[in-house]
Amino acid sequence: MIRHLFPLQYHPVCVSTNYYTLDMALVLLLLVVLVVVFFVQHAYPKIWREGAGGNWVTVGRRSRGGRRVRRQREKRKGKSVGLRIGTLNVGTMTGKGRELADVMERRKVDILCVQETRWKGSKARSIGAGFKLFYYGVDSKRNGVGVVLKEEFVRNVLEVKRVSDRVMSLKLEIEGVMLNVVSGYAPQVGCELEEKERFWSELDEVMESIPTGERVVIGADFNGHVGEGNTGDEEVMGKFGVKERNLEGQMVVDFAKRMDMGVVNTYFQKREEHRVT
Repeated sequence: MIRHLFPLQYHPVCVSTNYYTLDMALVLLLLVVLVVVFFVQHAYPKIWREGAGGNWVTVGRRSRGGRRVRRQREKRKGKSVGLRIGTLNVGTMTGKGRELADVMERRKVDILCVQETRWKGSKARSIGAGFKLFYYGVDSKRNGVGVVLKEEFVRNVLEVKRVSDRVMSLKLEIEGVMLNVVSGYAPQVGCELEEKERFWSELDEVMESIPTGERVVIGADFNGHVGEGNTGDEEVMGKFGVKERNLEGQMVVDFAKRMDMGVVNTYFQKREEHRVT
């Protein structure tokens, strides 16, 4: 029985400097989110009542034993908060700021987690078109994470935690709803095991630091394959993973179990060209 759903990205999104490529990558991301939500609503009403996010981001609530996912439109005393949230590995932010802002504006994205920014420093800067990037990096040649917000939400930021050049989070209050946005970039397959374990430890700490009752969104490039099939892991994933499970994919599954979550994009069968980017 599927209890909780947790959508995790486990393939890197490589974006070239070509404007068309970046635009289409984000379009694909948003389309997948919409298709997943529609599918869950109609094909799995029980799952939808428990709550389901999109394929790339997670909206969650602290609960005993882990985090229960809830829909992105949260009702509070007759009010509703609707946000379009995504995540994208940009390859580098150098020369792409305005391009990314234009894509977000056209696609009506409110919040976007970005990975592999390759910008050194701990700052917030405007990237044009009414968007602001909060970022952190220690090396201009590798890693770096960030969160892009619409300017109208910047005043709602209560806290920024720059944990490392692979993990950072923002806490916002939007219409009475406390929302935590986490951007993560897991080490690639060739990295040392110690570095991989450090990333997951940092992500665990961030998740556990979020108070009970607050919502959380994770937008990350997890750089792993959870594999096809779900024998022995039915409680956290479906059957439609990709390829054979590798060490990085096992870490994704272990994380889902620790947090009482589910790898949501493995519950839905997709075309081969939409499974790996």
